[in-house]
Amino acid sequence: MSSAESTGPLADPQTPVAPSRWRGALQQIVTGNGIISVLAVLIAVVVGSIMIAATNEDVQAAAGYFFARPGDMIAAVWSSVSGAYAALFRGAIYNFNADDFATGIRPLTETLKFATPLIAAGLGVGLAFRAGLFNIGGQGQMLMAAAAGGYVATKIDLPFPLHLIAAVIAGMLAAALWAGIAGLLKARTGAHEVITTIMLNHIAVYLLAWMLATQGILQAPGSNNPKTAPMPDSAVLPLLLGDSYKLHYGFLIALAAVAFAWWLLERSSLGFRFRAVGENPAAARVAGIDVGGVYLTVMLIAGALVGIAGVSQILGTETSGFGGGIDAGIGFDAITVALLGRSSPLGILGAGLLFGAFKTGGFTMQSSQGIPIEIVLVVQSLIVLFIAAPPLVRAMFGLPQPGQTPRKKTRKHAEPKKQEVSA
Repeated sequence: MSSAESTGPLADPQTPVAPSRWRGALQQIVTGNGIISVLAVLIAVVVGSIMIAATNEDVQAAAGYFFARPGDMIAAVWSSVSGAYAALFRGAIYNFNADDFATGIRPLTETLKFATPLIAAGLGVGLAFRAGLFNIGGQGQMLMAAAAGGYVATKIDLPFPLHLIAAVIAGMLAAALWAGIAGLLKARTGAHEVITTIMLNHIAVYLLAWMLATQGILQAPGSNNPKTAPMPDSAVLPLLLGDSYKLHYGFLIALAAVAFAWWLLERSSLGFRFRAVGENPAAARVAGIDVGGVYLTVMLIAGALVGIAGVSQILGTETSGFGGGIDAGIGFDAITVALLGRSSPLGILGAGLLFGAFKTGGFTMQSSQGIPIEIVLVVQSLIVLFIAAPPLVRAMFGLPQPGQTPRKKTRKHAEPKKQEVSA
């Protein structure tokens, strides 16, 4: 046997080793979950652009004589779409029409402020997702966090920062216990967490309404309005960048929560049990994991994370007192954030920032361009729609499905087998 024959096909100098590695990396990228989130946002933005152009008066007017002067309609479409997204950028990132940098950067601080509760609540939803649970109770958990944190803030007199710490811990504990009810029912009776968390949402709404309408609990003294008294300065989250901006230290707490969630899921044994149960509860049970205990524990931690969103609202954003609508739909928006972030802490951070930008920039689009704020909501809904249908997104862009072997590669491996059989 010659040396050339002994080396076999691995020693073939014509084998493109490096390109094959790049193809493997590219294959992982295009079949992974991250690319689906990016493409879902891209498709939603394109559809949003079509809606912006269709609702623009100049575009509608130019469409009437499109065949006579098509350039006018193209120019009108470009003007409407570019103007809308330029306004979105000015309202969410940087206002390049501002007189100085300090004023121009204010939209970014507003984006971070709006993103703070979305990130925290999204972590609570995403953590439960990783354990195979659907935490739809973000609204109720936020309301209970607001009730407990607001009670400690307005009814107990403590110095700063003990007062602030006590209010934050009280809110997180209340939210954790509220979510823990669903976890306990799941562990002991097998009750579906979607049903129990939705029902707990309704209970929390009416329980908070009763607290706000009752003197001595949450209602402001001497008032008949269903609203609390203003939060005392000793229990308010300090401003992060000074009085010129509304961004508060709740954003740093949310970032700390992201770091904790990442460590919990990726570096701790408890997080490994969460992921194992989420992948296959039956196999995890056979491996000796207490599945019921995991359900209870993950809901307690998820509720505490959502509780950060609740206390950041009452102690950082709505410090003048809050009513029954303090959750502002964040509990349900957190589901969207968790889906877009693929239940990954870093992905949820990015998704929360994106949706915070949509919220702040949407106001500028509406005020400066006359674009209905509902279009921004449609874009967010389309993102969820496309994320929920990965095969559709892959089909639209011609991407291979996960685990699918490219045809060329299959034929390449099939030809040597035919030669061996013929030999």
